[in-house]
Amino acid sequence: MFRLVRGTGHILDVLDVLHRDRLALRIHDGAFSAMDLTARHPRTGELLSTVKFMVQTLAAAGELQRDLQRELTYDGLRAAEAKGNKGGRRPAVPTDKTDAVRTAYLEGRSIAALARDHDVSRGAIRTAVADLLPEYTAVDAGTPAELLVVLDMPGKVADFLRAADLAPVERTALDQGVTVRRGQGYTLRVSATPMVHRRLLAHCQPLDGAPGTSAIPAQRKARREYANRVNDLGE
Repeated sequence: MFRLVRGTGHILDVLDVLHRDRLALRIHDGAFSAMDLTARHPRTGELLSTVKFMVQTLAAAGELQRDLQRELTYDGLRAAEAKGNKGGRRPAVPTDKTDAVRTAYLEGRSIAALARDHDVSRGAIRTAVADLLPEYTAVDAGTPAELLVVLDMPGKVADFLRAADLAPVERTALDQGVTVRRGQGYTLRVSATPMVHRRLLAHCQPLDGAPGTSAIPAQRKARREYANRVNDLGE
């Protein structure tokens, strides 16, 4: 039931749509399994008073549950940050081995050999030595470095990008993102330069729902949210 609830007004709007399309809504099990939540008075056409009261009660309980989860999530994140912990996916190459990997790479060891030595993927090694790779473009000493910008990336976008073919600097930004739980989903807090954000946005173009793609409405909405945040950065 709580999957339908975004607020009291929202669930009542949903019930109006169901009534318009002549669809019934029943909960399969639990205390309210015998009640038709779309039942209306035969003459007035309005929701039965008992049904309306029950729906509003459930909606209020759902809002309370989400608010408590959100508060506990933020409290947990702040407590973890105070202890020096960082969220997000842990790097495949442990921090205590990163220096050894970078040194070996500079000494001429190949990425494939390092991946075999440390029993990780080549992508993990590329992430560890991202700024040492030939394709990495360093900023000239006399040129001001582009500032990092923190943007919240919807989880559906992050999930899509993790399976995409990304450049090392893009993969690093994604892997170092901080996960923020939001109800049953999550947001990835990504710290990167505006250029990297724009490149990540370009990689998830298939989520726009163009002909021939399998993007679902939730993915299209998630990409639009991220696109709006990236576009607000300007050129």
